[in-house]
Amino acid sequence: MSVDIQINRLEEWPAAAGSGALFEAAAIAVLATADRPLDGELLITFVSELEIRDLNRRYLGVAHATDVMAFDLAVGDELLGDIYVSPALAQGASGALGIPEVEELVRLVVHGVLHLLGHEHEEGEERYASPMFRLQERIVERLTGDRS
Repeated sequence: MSVDIQINRLEEWPAAAGSGALFEAAAIAVLATADRPLDGELLITFVSELEIRDLNRRYLGVAHATDVMAFDLAVGDELLGDIYVSPALAQGASGALGIPEVEELVRLVVHGVLHLLGHEHEEGEERYASPMFRLQERIVERLTGDRS
């Protein structure tokens, strides 16, 4: 597997700064679950709530912010994708769940890469029972450890 992973704009987000290696490890852990060797490029960019709202509106026609977006840009067999993560929204979710913010950011990176690999989930409460979410949580647990 030879995927070039680039992490962008971490320095703008105090909770994410210094965790680039962890976010890269999260992407690699997901890529390792693929059913074939992968080559390509993956960009993970941390953006403001306003920026992700604009991306969501412009590309998906949805007029609200979301915590993570994944764009599969590949042509053919090569992996080429952009993932955008909103630390501001991750902060809100981590506070509501009582978990460290970096753990929620890892979860969002994992979630985005899973989407790039073709994984999908239901909307609403059913999403938490989906195979994608179960795989996501196993990877997050392995990377961030047990909180209990």
